[in-house]
Parts: sequence; structure tokens; C-alpha cells
Amino acid sequence: MLKYLRLLLLPLNPLYALVVYLRNKLYDWGIFRSTGFDLPIICVGNLAVGGAGKTPTTEYLAKLLAAYKVAILSRGYGRKTKGFLVADDNATAQTIGDEPLQYYHKFKNVTVAVCEDRLTGIRKLKDSHDVILLDDAYQHRKVKAGINVLLFEFAKINQYQLLMPAGNLREPFSGIKRAQMVLITKSPTAVTAAVRDELLAKLNLNPQQDLAFSHIDYRKLTHLYTGAATEFQEKQEVFLLTGIANPAPLKQYLASKPIHIQSFEYPDHHCFTEKEIGTLVAAFQKHPAKEKIIVTTEKDGQRLLANNLKDLLLNLPIYYLPIANEINTTDKYRFDQKILDYVASAKRFDKIH
Repeated sequence: MLKYLRLLLLPLNPLYALVVYLRNKLYDWGIFRSTGFDLPIICVGNLAVGGAGKTPTTEYLAKLLAAYKVAILSRGYGRKTKGFLVADDNATAQTIGDEPLQYYHKFKNVTVAVCEDRLTGIRKLKDSHDVILLDDAYQHRKVKAGINVLLFEFAKINQYQLLMPAGNLREPFSGIKRAQMVLITKSPTAVTAAVRDELLAKLNLNPQQDLAFSHIDYRKLTHLYTGAATEFQEKQEVFLLTGIANPAPLKQYLASKPIHIQSFEYPDHHCFTEKEIGTLVAAFQKHPAKEKIIVTTEKDGQRLLANNLKDLLLNLPIYYLPIANEINTTDKYRFDQKILDYVASAKRFDKIH
């Protein structure tokens, strides 16, 4: 139904396309200014809205750069606050957003901050950090990143996609030319030479743009509140709770397990209500299966830490399924080295472009 409703917005697409085209040209021509900074800045983004794997890719980079003082700067989508904030032990999904909260819980030696204006955020962070990772800022052209890592989802790369508002593209496919590195996420662990050549031709990358592939690595189930790890059990009843842009890869992975799934799906970044969680809990408690658990994603789990929801779930077996974005073996050394070489060699100077 949503698909057909969005098609009603198709007449607005030419206007949106014109605005995006003119905005990008004004930056390209230098009429609108892009600001560069005196430290390495790596931007992770995509052309489409949601689901490409920006969060696990940002986490991969944070781990790769663990020898440096790293800051992750995000807009903090879904938060109920405004302005520049640095995550601390009092942070919640409501104050900084679910993805920044996930970063904060996962990386104790990384500064996690949110700000709608990335330019302002960088200025507040730059003097005390060696490198800044920009989460979902490819279209934030006020900032000139040293490396733009542009993500495409393997299953969708050959699909025809429309611009917003009728489709999911934030800007035309030609925006790929601003990327220094293109990462095809959620790929098979081994990609044939024929597939690589096909995508190289489709993407029309120049010799300076690097192409790499990555795949999802699912880790052990982890209890949301205690941190205890477990495994799926045969014939287990799994109550799956998701509020992410694209649950399809997760559901495909779970389909390979000897379990039965009852799915409770909501939109990306959905703010779960007590009534919705109460419905889930009631279904879980009513089911006669002896082996049963509630499973969610790590990002969704951040929103379930709110006290009113935690009270409903605390005594139940609720687990999140961690994932990691792993660069494919054939591309890993080249991908990692390009990032490490850039960070090591970047000179410190301020400039306006």
C-alpha cells in the first residue's frame, strides 16, 4: 500500500530533482562553500534512505582506527533534543538517537557526539581528536571530508530506484562521483570476477575510486540487559521484534535456523510504545512452547532500554543479535590500508573551498 501511495508523489519528483541538482552544482562551482579541516575526516553515507549498513560500517572503521583518538559525529536521527551533545552515561535513545547510543555502549574509548550541523559539531571536536567519523553525512556538503565511503546494498544495486519523494534516492546516481571509496554491503562472502566487472561497468568509477565488497557477520545472541550470550535452540519459538529499514537480510539469516519465527515489524527508528511491547509480551507468555525467546536487533535494543519498556521486558529472555560488517577477504587489505594511509598522512590545516 505504501508503495502505491508514494507513487502519488511522483509528479513532485522533477521539482525535487531540480533542487538537488542545483544545490550540488552550487557546491561544485564553489558558490556554496565546503569547509575542510585540519584533521582526517571520513564520511560514511549512501544515496538511498536507510538500510545500506552505515552503522556497522562506521563501527568497522572505529575498530580499524583504534590506535587513534576517534570521534563519531551523527545527526542523532529520532532524538527529541537539538544542538550539539556528547554522549555520556545518562544518554538515551531519546536524547541522542539509537545509533549513537549503540556506538557509545560499544566503544568506551571513542567520543560519540550528535549535531544537526556537522560543521558545528566538527569545530567542537577537532581540537581534542585525531580523526572524526561522520555517520550518514554524504549529502552534508558544508563539510569537505577527506574520504567519502559510499555504500550500496548488493541486493539492490541493480534495481531501478526513484528519487524522493516517490522513491528512496536522496540524490541522483551521478552523486557517486564524489566518493573516494565505494563499498557494496551485504554481499556474498566471495564475489566472482564477473560480478565485480559488471558492477565496475555499471558504477562507471574512475581509476581513483576504490571498489570493495563486504558481508554481514552475525554474532552470538546477547541478552539485552545482562549481556549473557546464548545460541538458537532447535524448534525454538522466536518472537522477532524489528524497527529497522530493511529486516530482509536478518529474516533470511534466521530462516536458515531450525526455529519458528513470529515477526513484529515496525518502521525504521520506530519509538516503541508500552502498548506495542505489551502486545509482544502477551503473545510470548501465551504461547505454549517450552523453548521460546524474544529477539531484536542491537539498534532496536537501544530503544528498549527506556525504563518504561525495560520494566515490561526485564524478566523475559530477550536477546539482540549483534552484527558486524566484514570486508571481503579479497578487498580487506586494500580497503584497510587506504583508510590507514589517509589518516596517517593527512596534514593539519584549515581551509575554505
